[in-house]
Amino acid sequence: MAADSLHSSLPLIRAATAADRDAIIAVLAAAFADDPAMVWLFPDAATRPARLRRFFALIARADARLPLAQVATDADGVILGASLWRPPGQWALPTASLIANLPGLFATFTTALPRTLGLMGAMDHQHDRRPHWYLQFIGVAPAAQGRGAGGGLLRAGIARAGGQACYLETATPSNVGLYQAHGFAIRNEWRHGSAPQFWSMWHQGEPA
Repeated sequence: MAADSLHSSLPLIRAATAADRDAIIAVLAAAFADDPAMVWLFPDAATRPARLRRFFALIARADARLPLAQVATDADGVILGASLWRPPGQWALPTASLIANLPGLFATFTTALPRTLGLMGAMDHQHDRRPHWYLQFIGVAPAAQGRGAGGGLLRAGIARAGGQACYLETATPSNVGLYQAHGFAIRNEWRHGSAPQFWSMWHQGEPA
């Protein structure tokens, strides 16, 4: 394959826009269908896809920082993957926003809401307090995985951090090596109740 053809086949990374909202929700819902944490939260495989779509729609509404999202697209502009970032000092969802979205949380999680809030509390407790960019979610549509979209999104997010530290957590063991390959190191490993094991990971960044 010619170099120009290979370059053109790589996913393109750009900042998300409000028009991308529905596509981002769909891509992330598909990407997290087999995520251990989401399987624990939504154990019914038959209803999980719809619940995940409602969950990511709720995230998009509650966060209101979609411009800080990034998307990976093919040459035709079809969104293959997305990452949702929060800037330094804004990693925690404000209490007022959480309260305002309780009806949506209940509609999404129903009887699983108490354990969901428990897991959120554990994640908050484990969260690193040093200044950092927080990679809240990153995912690639299953059919597009293995084409470089995930790595491209990671590199773009780290580059946008401008040398500042980055932080994430994952409950997917196979993702740990991917993050390590992009400069993240395991900060700690932890578990909340019967939830799957989580890895908290830290990218130190580079001096400007």
